[in-house]
Amino acid sequence: MPLLLATSALGTRVELVLDEPETPALRAIGEEAIAEVHFWHDRLSFFQPESLLSFINRSAGHRAVRLDEDVWGLLSLCDRVHGASGGSFDPAAAGLVRRAAPGAGVPPSAHDGPADSGWAALVELDEPSRSVRFRERGVRLDLGAVAKGFALDRAAEALRAYDVGGALLHAGTSSVVAIGASMRRLGLRAAGSVFWTTLRDGCLSVSAPRGGTIGGVPHVLRVGDRMRSAADTAVCVGPAGSAAETDAWSTALAARGARPARMPERLRSAIHDGRAWTAEGVHITPAPEAA
Repeated sequence: MPLLLATSALGTRVELVLDEPETPALRAIGEEAIAEVHFWHDRLSFFQPESLLSFINRSAGHRAVRLDEDVWGLLSLCDRVHGASGGSFDPAAAGLVRRAAPGAGVPPSAHDGPADSGWAALVELDEPSRSVRFRERGVRLDLGAVAKGFALDRAAEALRAYDVGGALLHAGTSSVVAIGASMRRLGLRAAGSVFWTTLRDGCLSVSAPRGGTIGGVPHVLRVGDRMRSAADTAVCVGPAGSAAETDAWSTALAARGARPARMPERLRSAIHDGRAWTAEGVHITPAPEAA
């Protein structure tokens, strides 16, 4: 039977299925991959005060914070997707939910207006020094799903380093990595119905406009006083090693409700508007019970 390992991390349940029968060596490899997930949970958690992300959130409003290559690469990815998506992906937006909460103790921001709020106005990345700085105090980054995808990418790297031929990893069923030539059939839920798609040796991410709110509106749909159009469900599929990127783009697609022109062609997408799917390179079919 395949070997199943599971843990709680990144605010959700993380599962790893290794296709080969269990041996002590295979279990040790799987446990190393799970340990990699916990390593990044400890670094990127919004809620743990001792995490690196919490240190950045406390410090970058006062001074530039230098980053290692991994975290610099992750924040640079966030910056690229934010720009290419026209601001639809915004890790600073979730922080606005808590910033605006009663008792937060954060003064109104000069960048809280409708035209210039969020990442582009508040976050400054300096490539020569590999550092991040916030343009004012009180800014908070919440990497959310993109941190899940990043951790799964690192866990998959650990498995590939040991030549694991086939495996499936997921974090909360919304971030999925498949390793190997086997075609996996995955279930998707949209507009109250269940659909199927397939994935082979790649990454798949699913997002929907739910979660934290600003003024009762899901934060992925709102920047300052602006409302975005929204999808019921958005899916992004990419090659091996792209789970952080597909997570960022699925969030952007869910917020935007349409595929932007600057989205990389190597990433495939599907968007459900509450009535039907619009898919580019992703094959989706109704599950038998929904057909």
